[in-house]
Amino acid sequence: MAIKSKVKTTKARLVNKDIVKIAGIQMASGPDIKSNLNEAENLITIAANQGAKIIALPEYFSIMSSKDSEKLKAKEKPDHGLVQSFLSKQAKKNKVWIIGGSIPLVSKDKNKIRNSCLIYDDKGNLVHRYDKIHLFGFDMGEEFYREDKLIEAGSDVVVVDSPFGKIGIAICYDLRFPELFRAMKEIDLLVIPSAFTETTGKAHWEILIRARAIENQCYVLAPAQGGYHLSGRETHGNSLIVDPWGTILDRLSRGSGVITGYLNKEYIKSIRKSLPALKHRTIK
Repeated sequence: MAIKSKVKTTKARLVNKDIVKIAGIQMASGPDIKSNLNEAENLITIAANQGAKIIALPEYFSIMSSKDSEKLKAKEKPDHGLVQSFLSKQAKKNKVWIIGGSIPLVSKDKNKIRNSCLIYDDKGNLVHRYDKIHLFGFDMGEEFYREDKLIEAGSDVVVVDSPFGKIGIAICYDLRFPELFRAMKEIDLLVIPSAFTETTGKAHWEILIRARAIENQCYVLAPAQGGYHLSGRETHGNSLIVDPWGTILDRLSRGSGVITGYLNKEYIKSIRKSLPALKHRTIK
């Protein structure tokens, strides 16, 4: 029998500090940064007005382009740049924590970028940064990707201590590597901004997201790119919020929009008490 995670009353949601509303933003970003930021601002405002305290954007929310040269041109230095200023201002303005999907930052190699997720608190302060570790490689005839040609891989596992619990950060292709999430230890929320291709997404996306929630007994917030892009690329969308039992709390199949759900720390505890799989691990 599945364990239900629903909170009984709206009042309980408002007064229980262990329950927080979270939101994911789905976009179909293009190559124009200012247009993408305008759309992101509108969606952030919608999510904040719905009461979300954690808002996560998708991978490359500020620029999606088929040309590596455009991402190289758009790369920013840490703590300096249009997109970073935007994220900080939005977090402070809306009094929310923003997990900034990913943006291109400078790397040691001038011909490459770091694919970086930046986390801002509700005062607009940069709390942490995660650089994508696993770089996507895919070759199915006419559909071909080699992220290592443009991106310099990160190496550090990132868990953010927040007022809402421990938040683990990963990006897109990282989803396929469960050892990354085991290294995060016990966390309350996994945030996985993504831009899955339609080909791989329709086969694997939901299965992998639900598996990460179930095996780590935590919530997963997975905001994604979803739809057809000006570059000609098609992304899978289906942004998801999944609870520790593997139940899908919200989904958006295609197009721009917002998904929401409640992170309930007491529910996490009840799952881990009823099924203490994390304590039963013998291979570490």
